[in-house]
Parts: sequence; C-alpha cells; structure tokens
Amino acid sequence: MSVENEHTDPTDPAWSALKHFGSEVQIERERLGMSRPELAKEANCGPSLVAKIETGSRVPQLEFAQACDIVFPNSNGRFVRLWPLALRLAFPPWFRPYIDLEEKATVVRMFHPLLLPGLVQTPEYATALLKTGRPENLDDLVTARIERQRILTREQPARLWLVLNERVLRNVVGNEEVMRGQLARLRDIAETPTHRVQLVRDDGRQHGPMASPFGLLSFKEGSDVVHVDGFPRGYALAEPNDVLEAQDAYDLLKAMAASPDESAELINSILKDWYS
Repeated sequence: MSVENEHTDPTDPAWSALKHFGSEVQIERERLGMSRPELAKEANCGPSLVAKIETGSRVPQLEFAQACDIVFPNSNGRFVRLWPLALRLAFPPWFRPYIDLEEKATVVRMFHPLLLPGLVQTPEYATALLKTGRPENLDDLVTARIERQRILTREQPARLWLVLNERVLRNVVGNEEVMRGQLARLRDIAETPTHRVQLVRDDGRQHGPMASPFGLLSFKEGSDVVHVDGFPRGYALAEPNDVLEAQDAYDLLKAMAASPDESAELINSILKDWYS
C-alpha cells in the first residue's frame, strides 16, 4: 500500500478531490431542487452515473463538469477547475507525475512494439485492453486514458510522433470491429499534418531498440524526459545520459521505419485487408 493511501479515507471530502467534486455537485443540485434525472438530462448522461459521481465512485468526464458550470448558477467555472483534481485519482499514484509532465509537453514521441499507446486508443480498444486485467474501476481507467488525449486537441496541441511495429496493427485487441475503429483512428492521426506515424516493417527479425516501449517528452522550456513502460509500473528518467540514449534509439527507429506517407498507406491497406 502506498504512503498516500495508507492512513486516508478516499470517501472523505476533506481528503479526496473525487469525493469533494461529487459532494459539490450534490449540494448544488439539491440547492436548486433538481433531481438526478434532471441533471442527467442536462449533462447528457444517465441518472445512475450522476449518483456514482456524487458519491465519489466514478470519475466524471470534462463534459460533465462543463454541464455543471452551465446548470448551476454562480459556479463561475468552479467544476471545470475541480475536474483535473478529480481525474487524477483515476491514475495510479506512481503514474500521476508523468501525467503532469505529459500535459505540459509540446512534443510527445512514443514507440511501442505490441500495442497502440493510450494517447491514440479508442474507448473500445482501451476497454478491451484494460478489462483483461479485471480491474474493479474499469470505467474510471478508460475515462482517464481517453481524457489524456485532450493534449492533442487543445488550443495549442502537443505534436505526436509515433513509431510502431507493424505487428501492432495485426495484434487483435477485442475483436475485428474494435480494430476497425482503432485503425481508422490511427489513420486519421497519421494524416494529420502536425503528427507523424511511422511503422517498422515486420520482417520476422528482432531489431535492437525495439524490445521495450518507451517515450520522450519535450517541453517549451527545459530538458527532455524519458518514460519507460514496465511491470508493475513505469518510470521516468531525466538524467542527460539516459535522455541521450533514448533519443539515439528513437532516431534509429525512425530511420528503420517506413516514411509517414508510406505508413499511412500501410495502415489503410491492413485496415482493408484484415478488418473489412
């Protein structure tokens, strides 16, 4: 058990940002004499979800927070301001520092040999992947993963450079329908001018730096940070030698991979040939 959770009660509004968010929603809703179904209609969700958010057992989406700021008088954007704190609780404590860095990044470079990384996953792909671990908070994990993708669509979006092994596109997660949606999403990203997607052809051989997934975050100010995926947890590296080694490995992967245009064509080809 982590130190953060050892002597605290996650249902206590004084400790839990998630519970505090829910309590504030309930207070404002009851102050207006509004029922949960009425708030659910305004927020475009179900009454059961409103109940779970109010009790602190579900992480809200940003759209829910935005709806609360519209429905509740004089909120002045309070629920949107509270939302990032509530969302953080859906991430494992060890992953939260990385999320803070990712949100500040101007360029995100990622490599994965087996799976699509979370920043480009569809909700269906994320659900199929995450549920294999049989977590109790599957819905929250999916919500948190998809919400991370807002860094790619914000007012000043982060630029994404993604290198994947070709086998990632043939590694079926969920079913063919899930993969159709996922590859269509990947193709859209590959065709976005500000992003880059490159595929390393699967020729049956193992190439040096292709064994482990890793990523690099670059910032407007400050040095790059490396993130290495691992079990049971990933870790971040900021030492100059570690960063330089990761940069060299990523440059090698880009050189080995097909060009962005060729990769987009390959994505479309696999989408048609494997999942049509």
